[in-house]
Amino acid sequence: MKAIDIRNKYLKFFERHGHIVIPSAPLIPENDPSVLFTTAGMQPLVPYLLGEKHPEGTRLTDYQKCVRTVDIDEVGDNRHLTYFEMLGNWSLGDYFKEESIKMSFEFLTKELGIPVEKLSVTVFAGDEDAPRDEESARIWEEVGMPKDHIYYFGKDDNWWIAGEEGPCGPDTEMFYDTGKEPCNKNCNPSCGCGKYVEIWNNVFMEYYKNKDGYSKLKQRNVDTGLGLERMNMLLQGKETPYDTEIFKPIMDKLLELAKVDDITSRRIVAEHMRSSIMIISDGGRPSNVDRGYVLRRLIRRMTRHLNKLQINLDELSNLIELNIENLKEMYPELANNKEIIKQVIIEEKDKFIKTLEHGEKEFGKAITKIKNERLQKIDGQTIFKLYDTYGFPPEVTGDLAKEQGLELDMEEFKKLYKEHQEKSRMGSEQKFKGGLAGETPETIAYHTATHLLNAALKVVIGKDVHQKGSNITPERMRFDFSCDHKLTDEEKKEVEELVNKWISESLPVTVEEMKKEDAIKSGAECMFIEKYPDIVTVYSIGTVSKELCGGPHVKNTSELGKFVIKKEEASSQGVRRIKAILEK
Repeated sequence: MKAIDIRNKYLKFFERHGHIVIPSAPLIPENDPSVLFTTAGMQPLVPYLLGEKHPEGTRLTDYQKCVRTVDIDEVGDNRHLTYFEMLGNWSLGDYFKEESIKMSFEFLTKELGIPVEKLSVTVFAGDEDAPRDEESARIWEEVGMPKDHIYYFGKDDNWWIAGEEGPCGPDTEMFYDTGKEPCNKNCNPSCGCGKYVEIWNNVFMEYYKNKDGYSKLKQRNVDTGLGLERMNMLLQGKETPYDTEIFKPIMDKLLELAKVDDITSRRIVAEHMRSSIMIISDGGRPSNVDRGYVLRRLIRRMTRHLNKLQINLDELSNLIELNIENLKEMYPELANNKEIIKQVIIEEKDKFIKTLEHGEKEFGKAITKIKNERLQKIDGQTIFKLYDTYGFPPEVTGDLAKEQGLELDMEEFKKLYKEHQEKSRMGSEQKFKGGLAGETPETIAYHTATHLLNAALKVVIGKDVHQKGSNITPERMRFDFSCDHKLTDEEKKEVEELVNKWISESLPVTVEEMKKEDAIKSGAECMFIEKYPDIVTVYSIGTVSKELCGGPHVKNTSELGKFVIKKEEASSQGVRRIKAILEK
């Protein structure tokens, strides 16, 4: 069974159980300022998990393309992936624990044919905030799960919340027994020895957490997630995702081309190439900030490891084509975007080669200084600067140092690198800190202001201006848009005045549901129209703005305050960025 077969079985199964199949949201989030990329299947559904009515009803299912950035440096081992696909099904105030568990068990044992003895499950053990989840354990036992395969764990293992506050609840997790020998007599799904691999998570979202503690939600939801690549690997009896059909063709080709084989480098090239292809296909472009920087980092790390494998970089175009050919059954859009994908990756590779040349020059300066001081070791600060500022890998620094008869202070480098990782991780987590609780009056106001800014830019610059991304915090908004020139002071002033004119007119903000084709005919603005379901939600601001959007928004523009543009700058090629605030 291939990955696409698992996906199709999943969607058809839940469709038979009354779920509507909705499209995967793009990797570049349209209306969620809390993250750089779509990181989970629930993310595009945040407004509906909070209680808004979804156009397609209360039972939904989909496959969701996801990118998580915190483990980029771990890619190359046998399990970490930057890009992955998440299968999910949701109950928005509809069914709860019993039906959710019964469907999960039926899918795993009947549709996928996993023997019951290969499965184990965990449930919430209970604490002062919520009771022991005896109900889930009882349901698991009733459907056929052996009692000694049911485990109770605390909040660290079996409680889910996005961020520090918001909707949350106990979950039940399903594990696959790989057949490995237990690490000790107490080996269970909570240990990380590799015997038990988590395959599915059903969250029973029935509580709300704030600074005062927990309370019950009015609407109980079920939010689930099943990792496709991991399930595919396990069902095929493979050791890693790289041994499955998703990666094998590219892994084999890299082995054929490599003059020096290194399994870690081949995995990094294969994974980062797939991740880059998927991000670019969904509109991402390399830059020095945020998601553009992540894409740049992926392409550059891939290029470094192609060099390490001693593969001629002229092969890059063919490798991209091979990857797209292999993936197009799962993602048909890749074939249509092939030329732009190749162009972006190859241009970024060429820029990085120049960066490496600059790095070698800086290395030469550092060596001169070290030799003048008659030192025998390159300090960690210099190694880190070469890595962080010039993209110069420490292993390359090490090779060149060896030629000069010098050692590296890797202890200091590792310390600096760890501090850098922690800052990056904290920044990435901060992007998702709000999670389901991230919508404050301030962020809702900024969200509405982005619609007005988009409309104003179309008036001042031209109708071909389109939103390319946004990022919102309670303190400010950032808006990326297509534009081929730096805005003049007059253009910025005109945009600012137009937005404030609409705010002062106290325009009503209204919402309606309609068929996607009717929304298009009505002139509603959106990105990635093909990714939307047949029934869409359209927000209008008076007669000046109409956009497909999941919300939420203010009720009237008079709630926004004064719109002030603080900065306008380049974001990436053909894309400009405006940073603005709302003054009360």
